[in-house]
Amino acid sequence: MTPWTDRAGNLSPLKAVAFAGTLVPALLLAYYAVKGFPQGAGASTLLGPRPFTAAIHETGDWAIRFLLMSLAVTPLRRIGQWPKLILIRRMLGIAALAYALGHLVLYFFDQNWDVVRAVSEIALRIYLTIGFVALLGLVALGATSTDAAIKKLGRNWNRLHKIVYGIGILAALHFFMQSKADVYEPTLMAGFFMLLMFYRLAHWRGLSLMSPLVLIAIAVAAALSTVVVEAAWYGLATGVPPSRVLWANLQFSYTIRPGWWVLATGLGVAALGFVRSMGKAEAPRGRRAARAAA
Repeated sequence: MTPWTDRAGNLSPLKAVAFAGTLVPALLLAYYAVKGFPQGAGASTLLGPRPFTAAIHETGDWAIRFLLMSLAVTPLRRIGQWPKLILIRRMLGIAALAYALGHLVLYFFDQNWDVVRAVSEIALRIYLTIGFVALLGLVALGATSTDAAIKKLGRNWNRLHKIVYGIGILAALHFFMQSKADVYEPTLMAGFFMLLMFYRLAHWRGLSLMSPLVLIAIAVAAALSTVVVEAAWYGLATGVPPSRVLWANLQFSYTIRPGWWVLATGLGVAALGFVRSMGKAEAPRGRRAARAAA
């Protein structure tokens, strides 16, 4: 079975588009790395004066993005009533693993393949250790993502793959720690992760993800949690008073803070759920009217 076909061997437009999408960041990164290089002494690529560092960051960023996309499949299946989304969940998870491995390989390349030095750095720098543990978790999930592994592990497969939530936490923490002062995107990724976790928590508690009120409450809770995480990080890591960060979330002249993007995304999902629930309610009424007319 190829990445663009379903189990019956037929072309799946959804899988084909998703597979092409997973390749785009890597192709763009290769293009940026090659464009204009070399152009003479001291020339740099479109990635800037430190292209390897930029490439390391880009692959790491896309690893966590694809991880979040894979986690978004299940709630979107339920809320949007799109059962075929399950076809791309494994692909997105493998893409996260591939970019995470690329992240590590580029790091070794940047260290001139000095394995001893690179390993010692990973062992001694806590944020590198956290990232490496997250990578090992992704490797474990990737290695057991085949149909044969699912069949062999049985119920233990579900137990093992629940470590993805811990991997998400470690990946977000690694992102925060390596970003140092500017944590805009790590905060945004953490906010989306919390939004996805709130969906799962609501489902586990038996709340209906088809209820607009539940989805709106989740959006607000995730947005507020994002603001709190941002303020707490700046307070602990840089000493910036949390009140200043909280106040910055009410200022729109410079930029829109991550919490607002999380809120907008959550409300967009709530609108999707409302539309889909209305469509589901209209279908039985339409069938009843047709039977009555008959």
